[in-house]
Amino acid sequence: MKKAMSWIIPIAVGLALAIIIRMFWLVPVGVSGASMEPNLKNGQRIVAVKTSPIKRFSVIVFDAQGVDSNAAPKENYVKRVIGLPGDSIRYTKTGKLYVNGKYQAQNFISKYEQKAGTVSGYSNGFTLVSAARQNDWSNKWSLAIGNNKINKVPKGCYFVMGDHRSVSEDGRVYGFVPKSKVVGVVKVGFWNSKAKIINHYTN
Repeated sequence: MKKAMSWIIPIAVGLALAIIIRMFWLVPVGVSGASMEPNLKNGQRIVAVKTSPIKRFSVIVFDAQGVDSNAAPKENYVKRVIGLPGDSIRYTKTGKLYVNGKYQAQNFISKYEQKAGTVSGYSNGFTLVSAARQNDWSNKWSLAIGNNKINKVPKGCYFVMGDHRSVSEDGRVYGFVPKSKVVGVVKVGFWNSKAKIINHYTN
């Protein structure tokens, strides 16, 4: 009995710790698709930290069900936060991003990847107003915030985009991500060559 307990107890403790870590701190996630290239690759394993604060340009994981009508139940998306609550956004056809009228360098992606994108029909750039009109998510958010002109990110929400703008279907298509849907902020190991621009990029 003592011999059996000598390996049962460590296994039980290990499982309990894993459950606690997953519930309160870390969530393992697999990247799916090319929308976050070149910084995160399809099939790459990452972790989402539940307790990390969300800042502009944080990479987040969120539960896409109820955000994107095409998302499967319990499907998680990985995207980068471009707009915080209250932010206005303008994106030019050449890939220049302005948040609250201030130019944002976006040094985490190349000039080619910064271009507004063609897959989602944004080759001429966009604002929150034009994106809402093009994809008919304006009514949904107008009801939520009592405004029929969506020119700012609503309170308690984020506007997200993939790093590979020309292939990413993101906030331009499905609108804003409520804070309640956020699983956590993505972190990669310090040895990863992209660690700085994933873990704590700032302009």
